[in-house]
Amino acid sequence: MATPVIMPRQGQSVESCIIAEWNKKKGDKVEIGDVLFSYETDKASFEETAKVGGTLLEIFFEEGDDVPCLLNVCVIGDEGEDVSAFRPEGAEAAEAVEEKPAETVAAPVVTATVTATAGSEMKISPRAKNLAERSCANLNLVEATGPNGRVIERDIEKLIAEGKCTTYAAQGADAVSGTGIGGRVSTADLASAPAAVVAPVDNGLDYEEVKHSNIRKVIAKSMHNSLSNMAQLTFNTTFDATAILNYRKLLKAQGEAYGMDKVTINDMILFAVSRVLMNNPEFNAHYYDDKMLLFKNVHLGVATDTERGLMVPTIFNANKMSLKEISNQAKSVCGMCRNGACSPDLLKGGTFTVSNLGSMGVESFTPIINPPQVAILGVCATTTRVREVNGEIKTYPAMGLSLTFDHRALDGAPVARFLKELVVALENFSMVLGA
Repeated sequence: MATPVIMPRQGQSVESCIIAEWNKKKGDKVEIGDVLFSYETDKASFEETAKVGGTLLEIFFEEGDDVPCLLNVCVIGDEGEDVSAFRPEGAEAAEAVEEKPAETVAAPVVTATVTATAGSEMKISPRAKNLAERSCANLNLVEATGPNGRVIERDIEKLIAEGKCTTYAAQGADAVSGTGIGGRVSTADLASAPAAVVAPVDNGLDYEEVKHSNIRKVIAKSMHNSLSNMAQLTFNTTFDATAILNYRKLLKAQGEAYGMDKVTINDMILFAVSRVLMNNPEFNAHYYDDKMLLFKNVHLGVATDTERGLMVPTIFNANKMSLKEISNQAKSVCGMCRNGACSPDLLKGGTFTVSNLGSMGVESFTPIINPPQVAILGVCATTTRVREVNGEIKTYPAMGLSLTFDHRALDGAPVARFLKELVVALENFSMVLGA
C-alpha cells in the first residue's frame, strides 16, 4: 500500500523546512531505516528515515525547496501504484519551467537553452536555469539527476566543472534569428544556433565555491544584526582556578559512585553562573527599545561548535538544577546539536549565554551577544601566573573570563561588580555548592 512521507515538524515554532539533499531517487528500493533525505530548519539539520519498505514511487519536491511542515514530500509503496492522491497542492508547480520574458541580445552573450531538442520541453528548476544563463552552460549536454528527470543546480555545476559551456562569439548576435516578440532573441533561438566553441572556461582562478547552508545564513544574519544594533563592550578578567581544578580532580577520582565523574570544568562554570545571575537580574534579561524583561529563572545558553556551525542550545531553569543535573543536561543538548537532532525549541528562550574557548587555548576574546540577551560570558584558557604571597613569589593557575555586555542596558560599574562576584564564586566553589 502506498504510504506518503511528510515533512516533520521540528518544534512548535517551525512552519517549514528546506530539503538539503536527497539520499534516494525515484524508483529506488527503500528499506525501513534508510535515510530518504536531509532537511534544515533555520537553526538545525535533520535526516528523515523510511518508516516502511518498498519503492520510492514519487518525489514531490527537490533539493533547495522550502516545504511546509506536515506536507507530503514523497511516496513509498509497490511499483505501479497510483500516487496522484498524495500529490500536495503546489508540488506540480515546482516541476514546471519558470517562464521569464526573453531579453534583448545587445551583445554576443549567450543565455541558457531550455529545450533538450527541438519541440521538446526540458524540466529545469529556476535556480538551475539562472546558473545556466550566467555560465552559458550547454544544456544539450546536461544529464538531469533531479526528481522526475528535472535539471537541478548541481547538474549545471557539473557541466561547468567539465567545461561544457558554449559561446556564440564567432557568429555574433546577427547570426541568430530572433523569433520572440519584436524580433527579440529567445533562449529557444539560441538553442537552435550552431555553437562556435565548446571548451573549458579558464578564468585563471583556483578555488572551490561552497554554497552557504541555511544555518550559516542564519548565523551570519544574527551576528551582523547583533553588532549593528547593540552598543557592545567587553571586560576581561581572570580568577584563581585552583579550587575548581582540585574539585574536578576529586570528582574524576572518586565521583563515579555518585555519577559525578564526568562533570567538567565548564559544567562548574555554568553552575556558578546560574547562581550569580540570580543575584543580578539585570544580566539575566532581554533588552528591547522600550523595555527590559528581567527573568525570574536562568535559562542558560551554551555555545556549541558543530559541523554545521555554531549552535546555542538552552538549559532551562538552570538555577534550580544541581551540578550533576546541569552537567547531564549540558551534555544532552550539546550532543543533540552535534548529532543534528536538536529540537528548535531548545535553541531559543535563553536569557544569558556562556561560550567556552578555553580548550582551544584562547586566552582572551570578544564573544558576541545573542540578542535580545544583554550579556554573554566567554571562558578562556588557563595560564600560569605569579603573585606575591607573604613576601614570596608563587605561581597559580589563572583562568580568563571575557564578559561582553550591551551598554544600552548595562553600565560599566555594575558589570565590573558582576564579574567580581563571579570570580569570588569560582574561587570559592565549594561554598557555592553548599549554598
